[in-house]
Amino acid sequence: MKIKICCIASVAEARLAIDAGAAALGLVSAMPSGPGVIDEATIAEVAAAVADAGVETFLLTAHTDAVAIVAQHRRCRTTTLQLVDMLAPRELRDLRRALPRVKLVQVIHVTGPASLDEALAAAPLVDALLLDSGNPLLAVKQLGGTGRTHDWAVSRAIREQADVPLWLAGGLHPGNVGQAIAAVQPQGLDLCSGVRSEGALDAAKLRAFFAAVKTTPGRTMP
Repeated sequence: MKIKICCIASVAEARLAIDAGAAALGLVSAMPSGPGVIDEATIAEVAAAVADAGVETFLLTAHTDAVAIVAQHRRCRTTTLQLVDMLAPRELRDLRRALPRVKLVQVIHVTGPASLDEALAAAPLVDALLLDSGNPLLAVKQLGGTGRTHDWAVSRAIREQADVPLWLAGGLHPGNVGQAIAAVQPQGLDLCSGVRSEGALDAAKLRAFFAAVKTTPGRTMP
């Protein structure tokens, strides 16, 4: 089970997360709402600084057209694109053709049973799904970083039916991660606020989270 620490704000935070055991780092570009946004120059700096550290770097992008996403990736140079808003199938295919060596992770915001259909439609076109607790239907879209959980029963149904790896996000912390793993059995975990204090990455909370995962029955760690 991989753990991704999101909302990384600097090279120092990246090193802290890696030292704790993170397999992936989330780097948040411009969003309509939510925490953790950094400029593209900083994203590129962090991605370059950890390129030899054996971790994945995720560019969180709110763009929904392939041309804009490709241009953004070429500025930031991460290993992975995390698509926080839904892309049309045509755009996903265009992305795959343009960036064949870059992993594509489509975020599905679990708002109800209809999210299962969204996930199954996207799964054949991407490398993984990431289930989060935003709401893209609001006037100001929530595309992540809400700090709240969602209906893990829907997440479990997606995990069982979608034939791609699945990351689980949304309100995870040391106190509930065992329950989340038992309920969903994801391949990866993704969190931001659960390991932060006053916005800054907290080493003690990181240690507590990784310890909670390692003591959860039925989990596997890399």
